[in-house]
Amino acid sequence: MSRLPCKDDRVPKDSYDVVVLGAGSGGYACALRAAELGLSVALIEKDRLGGTCLHVGCIPTKALLHAAEVADAARESEQFGVRATLEGIDMAGVNGYKDAVVGRLFKGLTGLVKGRGIEVVEGAGRLTSPTTVDVAGTTYTGRHVVLATGSYPRSLPGLEVDGERVLTSEQALRLDSVPASVVVLGGGVIGCEFASVWRSFGAEVTIVEALPHLVPLEDEASSKALERAFRKRGIAFRTDTRFESVKVGDDAVQVTVAGGDTIEADLLLVAVGRGPVTDKLGYAEQGVAMERGFVTTDERCRTSVPEVYAVGDIVPGLQLAHRGFAQGIFVAEDIAGLAPRPVEEVTIPRVTYCEPEVASVGLTEAQAREQYGEEIETLTYDLAGNGKSQILRTAGFVKLVRRTEGPVVGVHMVGARVGELVGEAQLVVGWEAHPDDVAPLVHAHPTQNEALGEAHLALAGKPLHAHS
Repeated sequence: MSRLPCKDDRVPKDSYDVVVLGAGSGGYACALRAAELGLSVALIEKDRLGGTCLHVGCIPTKALLHAAEVADAARESEQFGVRATLEGIDMAGVNGYKDAVVGRLFKGLTGLVKGRGIEVVEGAGRLTSPTTVDVAGTTYTGRHVVLATGSYPRSLPGLEVDGERVLTSEQALRLDSVPASVVVLGGGVIGCEFASVWRSFGAEVTIVEALPHLVPLEDEASSKALERAFRKRGIAFRTDTRFESVKVGDDAVQVTVAGGDTIEADLLLVAVGRGPVTDKLGYAEQGVAMERGFVTTDERCRTSVPEVYAVGDIVPGLQLAHRGFAQGIFVAEDIAGLAPRPVEEVTIPRVTYCEPEVASVGLTEAQAREQYGEEIETLTYDLAGNGKSQILRTAGFVKLVRRTEGPVVGVHMVGARVGELVGEAQLVVGWEAHPDDVAPLVHAHPTQNEALGEAHLALAGKPLHAHS
């Protein structure tokens, strides 16, 4: 691809069009796209290319979840007429599989970055002016600086994470054995995913969540469906329950919750969210506006300092790898003068990869009613009417939220593998489609994708495999 003209192609060493601080999903996407557009790029990373998502987040956790799915398939094989037994979980083998997936992706990413001519700088960077980043005494200057330093696992005041009995999600990925019992503090995405894995591996699991429902940011119908499924699987949970303290012993932990009740287990997983990695990096000192440790930006990812952008988990909003990835591409194109369309938060898909999966895009019913009042319609299509869902023996639904006589503003799904359906759901919401726009589309049979088509058929007033 031809190189876009720069203001001065004769840039000195350690001077670039773009300096990216952080090589996670947002940072490396920005670097790759900027280089593709002919800009010179320095990509600074204190650890490994790919960041949290590749090494201690999305990829390894989903590998664990797939191993858990295989374990469940073996355990429940007789319902499909297949005689198989589950002899146990070999965590060394599971970890070898997981690490091999990460390793292959890391090798591929490293090759991509090298092939684009991006200067990779290993070390911790600090913003020292609106256009400079210092790494171990060397200054890297950019016409633009992109902050993409990611996030870390949060804890709670007074709760000490020791890495042995009290763990973060990152430490939990390195376990060499399956715990007999676990308390999971936090019923959001991370907590529910680990609870699902450990239950499939044979552990007794109890989730403690301070808010009224599991996955509390999802539509209430999705939360309730997940809670029913978890009860059926034997995953215990206490919602509307606040953590008070933990007593760590040699062989177990004793967790005390509000009211004085105690829960004993081998381990406590702290999954109360992730905080922005911004402390002591020079952001505020250089005039970058901050809020509770996050970097505030406008819709074009611009900070309060004209030369500085920020993307990903350090920017308030959904802490999702694909959000940072999309923002990174957007920023690269914005710097190159392509005037791209900003990333819209409401159209970013969300998936919790537990069993069953929870996937959504757009507004929940409660959010839609708050925004549009009573001018809202909903429709729920039960997966019992979907052939592929029956084959998979999964329960769940597709729920649509629309403005009355208007477009669909939210799609919410629960069931095995529904995360694979959220791409079409994003198109529906992002393009402000009406049910009548989607109803004529032909969906392959038998697929779970048909459930989206059937739901829109029903909302358009012509239900087939659904009760009117």
